[in-house]
Amino acid sequence: MKKKLFAVLLAGVMAVSAAACGSGDDSKDNANAGNDADAGNDADAAGDDANAGDDADAGDDTAAGDGASDGSGKLTVWAWDQTFNIKAMNLAAEQYKKDHPGFELEVIETSSDDCQTKLTTCANAGDYSTMPDIVLMQDNSYQKFLKSYPDAFTDLTDCGIKWEDFAALKQSYSMVDDKHYGVPYDNGVCAAFYRTDILKEAGYTIDDLTDITWSKFTEIAQAVHEKTGKYLLTSEATGGDIIMLMIQSCGANFVDEDGKAYITGNEIAEKCVDLYADMIQKDVVKLVNNWDEYVKTVTDGEAAGIVNGNWMNGTLVGIEDQKGLWQITTIPKVDGVETATNYANNGGSSWYITSNCQDVELAKDFLLSTFGSSTEFYDTILPETSGIACYLPAGESAVYNEPVDFYGGQPIYSTLVEYSSHIPEFTKTPYHYEAREAVNTAIIQITNGTAKEDALKEAQETLEFKMTE
Repeated sequence: MKKKLFAVLLAGVMAVSAAACGSGDDSKDNANAGNDADAGNDADAAGDDANAGDDADAGDDTAAGDGASDGSGKLTVWAWDQTFNIKAMNLAAEQYKKDHPGFELEVIETSSDDCQTKLTTCANAGDYSTMPDIVLMQDNSYQKFLKSYPDAFTDLTDCGIKWEDFAALKQSYSMVDDKHYGVPYDNGVCAAFYRTDILKEAGYTIDDLTDITWSKFTEIAQAVHEKTGKYLLTSEATGGDIIMLMIQSCGANFVDEDGKAYITGNEIAEKCVDLYADMIQKDVVKLVNNWDEYVKTVTDGEAAGIVNGNWMNGTLVGIEDQKGLWQITTIPKVDGVETATNYANNGGSSWYITSNCQDVELAKDFLLSTFGSSTEFYDTILPETSGIACYLPAGESAVYNEPVDFYGGQPIYSTLVEYSSHIPEFTKTPYHYEAREAVNTAIIQITNGTAKEDALKEAQETLEFKMTE
């Protein structure tokens, strides 16, 4: 049975990998719907609108008009997801217009993949004239683009933003050599979501799962499954979300400080792999084959818990018959690691001013006045988009501290902002997705009988090879 499962899952890994080779470094992330940055964004515009790329290409055909501002108070933006990112940007424009009545903003819906593909095309041609003034990019993929095309973006270090008002980890995604290039936006902070009614049935409360280790989580999850038949953890077998948030919650990664592959000989990595493989082998985590199946475990009531980015809130609150049954708390931490914490990040995105911006001062002031400093703005977009601020002062507002009925009255939004302030920094890599895929494949191999040393050695070699392509 295990061999059959492995064949199916490995085929899925290979299929995702093949798709990734054809469409950019984070295409597998987008294929996972919102596993990362865009799960909170309703599964990436590539999924929301299969023709997003074609629509964006239409914008390219009129690049002179759509690609850049004319310096007369108009800015153009590329972003995806009408109900989240685009709506938030348009609300920002409405607020800015109150004090700047001549301001104009045009948002061109462009999928995450297309934003990256078009940027690569421009860079390879040495011509950024078709780029917009502002572009939204996923945090986990941005480092690769900044390092490859540093001349494509505008340094925002001295734009007036108080960077200390944003969590250190969030800032670091868009930084190189202590310079800031992005305005933090979509918060990817992780949380553990649990069904309190199922916990109660098994004899537990949310407090029993707060600030615990993964070993303790495994113990409780086994008991809950035995008593109720429900799982406290489900995961896409080809996704790799859990293993990535585990290691990054320790302030570590599968690369070293020099950016080289660091899977073998990495004690923290081995601890994470051991814990996750143990959970799979003990049937503590239910593995599914794709994002739709992952969501179905929640909507059908099979999952009594979720450990992932806060963007899972968007899926949960739509399940009317589960209203009032969920609560959130901190994620488990890795046992036996001195730097381990109960906090992690998965996904998120930020706004960038391109080098083609025709009115850089206007773009800077617009982003500073809204996403960069305004609690009023974040209070506005929270109920409109469910977008949770990365701006730490927003977490202190009355709006963020309102009790949420779906979560039994918990003020989850202020709690999530507070969690984000504790996430440790870790070494970033342009090969985030390649590392995730290599290690996740190794875990599946281990659970199906491959020696850990052999599986991790293969993962190390795979990542090293990917880094040479």
